[in-house]
Amino acid sequence: MARILIVLTSHATLGTTGKPTGFFYEELAAPYYAFVDAGHAVEIASIVGGAPPADPSSLDADEAKRPAAVRRLLADAAAMDALARTAPIDAIDPVAYDAVFLPGGHGTMWDFPQSAALARAVSAIYARAGVVGAVCHGPAGLVGATRPDGHPLVEGLRVNGFTDAEEAAVGLTDVVPFLLESRLVAQGARFEKAGAFEPFAVRDGRLVTGQNPMSSEPAAALMLEALAEARAAA
Repeated sequence: MARILIVLTSHATLGTTGKPTGFFYEELAAPYYAFVDAGHAVEIASIVGGAPPADPSSLDADEAKRPAAVRRLLADAAAMDALARTAPIDAIDPVAYDAVFLPGGHGTMWDFPQSAALARAVSAIYARAGVVGAVCHGPAGLVGATRPDGHPLVEGLRVNGFTDAEEAAVGLTDVVPFLLESRLVAQGARFEKAGAFEPFAVRDGRLVTGQNPMSSEPAAALMLEALAEARAAA
């Protein structure tokens, strides 16, 4: 059994638009249950702790149209209680975890890159032969992470995330503080992608990244694969 940390954004507003944002429910729920159902222990943290804000657009008003994992999460009293009482990332000891996963939601674009504690946690888990994963805008939490030699964690690795074309398609190119695909490429990542809003995830060793909400399940599956290999090699 591995111990997996999921970290969520605490940022609730979409730049200067006044519109709400936060984490994206599917990007939390699908990996959460993939990990739990595989027998792993999962804990949820956030940048500042407490109840992290959810992007309202990630909950369809028609409950029947919500992804099954999201419906399961909302009906899971223990999981929802854990979600309401997340630990702040600066109180987390990364040595205690075998893996870290970063769900997206546009909120991550503001507070993930600014969190030195998140950068330290991701860097430490990766340096200790742990698995690092992220989906959609979650890879914003990789831009501050480094390897022990000081180079960007993503440098030279195959990665993925919400693309510049997808950001343009949702009309937020000029709202987000930077374009995620462009930033990862600038750090030396080998960015791979599918068409806009198509499910796609990539694994390069112990780094797993997915492109958009629909990529949450494929990314979780690759996380489990990477975890199994890492534990077999330990």
